[in-house]
This record gives sequence, structure tokens and C-alpha cells, in this order.
Amino acid sequence: MPASGPREQAGAATFTILFGAFDRHNFGDLLLAHVVRRMIGQHSTSDKLYFGGLAGRDLRRHGGHRVRALAHLSATVGDAAVEVIHVGGEILTCSPWEAAVMLLPPDEAGAVVARLDSHPRERTAWARRQLGVPDLAPYLLPATLFANVRRVIVHAAGGIDLGSVESGMRAEVVAKLGAATSVGVRDRQTRAVLAANGIDCRLEPDPAVLVAELFGDRIRRRAGHGECARIGSGFPGGYLAVQCSADFGDDETLAQLASQLERVARDRHLGVVLFRAGAAPWHDDLACYQRLAARLRSAHVALFGSLDLWDICALVAHSQGFIGSSLHGGIVAGAFGLPRLGLLRPGQPPEASKQVAFASAWGAAGAPAAVPVEKLAASMDQALAIGLAQRSALAREWAAACRAAFKLVQDG
Repeated sequence: MPASGPREQAGAATFTILFGAFDRHNFGDLLLAHVVRRMIGQHSTSDKLYFGGLAGRDLRRHGGHRVRALAHLSATVGDAAVEVIHVGGEILTCSPWEAAVMLLPPDEAGAVVARLDSHPRERTAWARRQLGVPDLAPYLLPATLFANVRRVIVHAAGGIDLGSVESGMRAEVVAKLGAATSVGVRDRQTRAVLAANGIDCRLEPDPAVLVAELFGDRIRRRAGHGECARIGSGFPGGYLAVQCSADFGDDETLAQLASQLERVARDRHLGVVLFRAGAAPWHDDLACYQRLAARLRSAHVALFGSLDLWDICALVAHSQGFIGSSLHGGIVAGAFGLPRLGLLRPGQPPEASKQVAFASAWGAAGAPAAVPVEKLAASMDQALAIGLAQRSALAREWAAACRAAFKLVQDG
């Protein structure tokens, strides 16, 4: 990565680029951009701030940002000084193929995957053409893209599978992080792999742990409007906010998931509200939720239609607890002091779970971090039995650790 010192002359323009996977619809990535923007706002000395991704997108209709492709930003800033801040997410192991497919319109992705998925060389070549960069880890700043990089910061990156990716990709990740100004990762599993490859980095919580502190008032106001308000009035006894990715879509898993949810809902006199945490390809599938809802015959169930970031935050924050496969669904619940339970995909070992990795580093207030579907009801009983004081204390610990990490970078 090219680098330069401080500004050479007074009055020279400086640009900050927040870089991440918020160029597609995924709840956590959209939220991370807001949190990091707020955290750097009072300390930034930049003349202009941009939100950068691998593709130009306008996600403002979903509560996100107008995102510019890095290649476009490179032409925009020219020789001006640039600082690039990676906002976090599981970016260390996102391949060009995965990135390119997730950036496709959902109605196009299926055909592309069917045509190329079993042809590794062809799919990588296609992905590189789509993204316009040759990198194997494209959500880490592509080398040589900007002429005058003042500093590169990586916040709370995830990469729990980094030890098992192909060697060329791992070598690229190590080289990029080795050239960065500051590197933070959000779990010990990722940190251990990087340490074994000579990269010293700090451990810091995912920035989403600050959502209640930074945006609590906004989220509370949001709960009183639109679909959130209708859900609130439709479930006067409370509800569970439930999410699952398309990986749970086989009939057997859905039947088991419905049975377990019905048990928790019946025992606690709660409703079930199903919501999507991501509408990009390889995220959550609406048809899967519709099939699950049809199986929840003895529970009061609703399918939450909004994909707006702040609606989803309000839905989770005003629930009686979260159950799902989304790491950030659980983090938002935890930040508001609510019970939460992660779900392992069918056949997924715990060591391959982002939820387990995060809880191992930052705690789960005594509840299981993530369990197979067949253990959902018993495990959610455990989560619901934990007192509010204990859950709230953990939320404060998360927030304090996250603020300390940002201060360390800003003071460095």
C-alpha cells in the first residue's frame, strides 16, 4: 500500500473514506457504517468524508448511505491525502466470488451461481471483472488504488475461517494488514491466526455494541411509527424477534425450528415476529420465512416486511429477546440488555460460528452463544432466565471496551 506522511502544505485537502460491505443490504454492515461515522465525527480533521464500497450503490432508502465505488473515489480524490477506515465485519475472508455475487440483484444471482459455482477459475475471473480489482481479499483496501494514503485503519475485522482459506488469499490479508497503520479484530480466533502469521493486532468489540448509546433515542422514536408501531400494538404481551438465513430452508430444519419456537412462545405467552437481516444474495430468503410462518400454527406470528435499518433496530430493541443466525441481531439485542440466542446452521460446528467467536471474546452473560436448532427452546429458557442487571452490565462492558478502542486509535 502506498503511504505518505502528514500533509505537505497548509490547506491541502484531506479525505476520509469509510470502507466496508455496506454496498449491499445486510443489517450489520449498514449499521457499522453509522456507528463508525458517529465515533470519528468529533475527531476527524478531514475536509470531506465518503462511504466507499466495491460498487456504487444508494442504500439510503433502507437507512444506509450513498456508497461510491473505490475506483470512482480514487479518480475523485486524485493526489489528495486520504485516510481509509475499515468499519469492520467479516471482511478478512470474503472472497471476490462471494463479494461479487452478493452485489448482484437477487434475481440475477441464481443464474450466475448455477453457471459458475462449480468452475473455480472461471468464477474468480468473472468476479474480478465485476469488481474491477484483482484482489483476493477485496474488502481490504486494494493496493495502489490511491496515490496518497496517509493512514489505513482496520476496526474490529472478523476472519474466523482465515486459517482455512487458500494460501494466496491468506498471504494477501497478512500483507495488507501488515502495511496498515492500525489493526483491530473482534475475536480471539482471528487474532490467533494473524499472530501466527506475524501480525500484532488489538482485540476490540464489534462497533455495533454502541448502537444503544449512540442511537437509542432515534430507535425509540422509530418504534412508534409505521410497521414497528403496528407490531407493538399487535403483540401487547410481547414478542420474540426471530431471524434465520436461507441455510435453514430445508423442510426438516424448518419443521424443527417451528416446533422449538412454538414451545418458547407458548411457555412465555409471547408472539413470534420473523424478520430479514439481509436481502442481498446468500443472506435471508423471504420464501423461507413464509414457509416457516406457515408451520407456526400454534403461535401468534407476524412477518416483518421492512428492510429499513432503523426499523430492524427498533423491532429487535423492543422485543422480549432475539433468536437467530445474525451476529448483529444478537449484538443489537445485547446492547439493549435483552436476552439473545444464536443459531448454528445445520451441520455447522461451533468453531465456525461468528456468534460463538464473539461471545468467547466478549461474553454472553451466562447464556449459550449459539446452538443447533434442536436445542433452541431449552437454551432460550436459559437466556430468558438471566437477570436484566447482568445483561445490562455486559452491555456497558461492551460499550466501554469499544470506546476505549476508538480512543486508542484516535490518540495514536
